[in-house]
Amino acid sequence: MLHELIEIKPDVANGMPVVKGTRITVRSVLELLAAGDDVDEVLAAYPSITREQVLACVEVAARMMGNSYSALPLA
Repeated sequence: MLHELIEIKPDVANGMPVVKGTRITVRSVLELLAAGDDVDEVLAAYPSITREQVLACVEVAARMMGNSYSALPLA
């Protein structure tokens, strides 16, 4: 079901994940939430998206953080 709410297209937002059918990036939604906005405030900022889509942005981020990451020293 997540694929019905979030999409990645190379020609939209430079390939960043967006709310499906919009150019609103998952990152933009997460930045508002991280800044202290609640879901209702995010919905007010982006009236074209739904509560379900906002929560899908959080779920995408949580799933991405479940991947393995390694810290590499910079040259």
